[in-house]
Amino acid sequence: MKPKEKIAKPDWLRIKLATDGNYAEIKDMMRSKTLHSVCEEARCPNIYECWANRTATFMILGDICTRACRFCAVKTGMPTELDLQEPERVAEAAEQMGLRHCVVTSVARDDLADGGASIFAATIKAIRKRMPFCRVEVLIPDFMGNWDALQVVMDAKPDILNHNIETVERLSDRVRAKAKYRRSIELLKRAKEMAPKIPTKSSIMLGVGEEWDEILQAMDDLRAVDCNILTLGQYLQPSPAHLPLVRYVHPDEFAKLKEEGLRRGFRHVESGPLVRSSYHAHEQTDSAVAAAELEQIESGASGV
Repeated sequence: MKPKEKIAKPDWLRIKLATDGNYAEIKDMMRSKTLHSVCEEARCPNIYECWANRTATFMILGDICTRACRFCAVKTGMPTELDLQEPERVAEAAEQMGLRHCVVTSVARDDLADGGASIFAATIKAIRKRMPFCRVEVLIPDFMGNWDALQVVMDAKPDILNHNIETVERLSDRVRAKAKYRRSIELLKRAKEMAPKIPTKSSIMLGVGEEWDEILQAMDDLRAVDCNILTLGQYLQPSPAHLPLVRYVHPDEFAKLKEEGLRRGFRHVESGPLVRSSYHAHEQTDSAVAAAELEQIESGASGV
């Protein structure tokens, strides 16, 4: 069988490299505190821009994931690391960076009874203790549907609860490992029920074979559980062994999808080829908070 030709990267998809100054400082800090970042582990295309601007997404619970999602560059296997001092080191790093908005994610830890929820909660509390005015956003796995574990995270009161559905329902089993589309939707629903005032957020990557109507349906599914923030970005194949890229999505299409998302009631939609879940996270939250305040003003004016 003739091998499939590699799709040429379009001219409009270019990444700006900036490896001096703040970038080098952030990299050294991560090493000195033996911390991991999803920026590096997942080979995020925005690492140069974000680190140059002194922003990073901390990845807790080690750097080995118990799942092997076909789109993800993070190492997979059986983790051996569970560092109870990690939350404090993350908080120290966030303080040194002077963050106003801190994003914390993790590998999937299906080997742990609570999926690592207690470490998420401890990290939120450690950051708050050092930096009471810093917003904390957590990007969590699905905890295999352990809603008690989700409650532990919600009780720690993150400012944003993020959980990515990653793709449309038809492709979910092919793209993700162990995770289930409907379970992810259920997680976002329960998170909102547990803490109605905490905004929820999710992300979809494009270019893996999804159809336009399927993207709109995924948006509708997220809005049905009152998901507030949506990010849409281009899938970039980490290696030939990963999920094949089907197509590059043009910026004009991303712009149209942003319009569709806002029309459906998301408070903020970040949509573009290089967008990732935590890209411009601070600005995303500012926009969503402003939209929520406007909703309250309008509902008050109408007597609702």
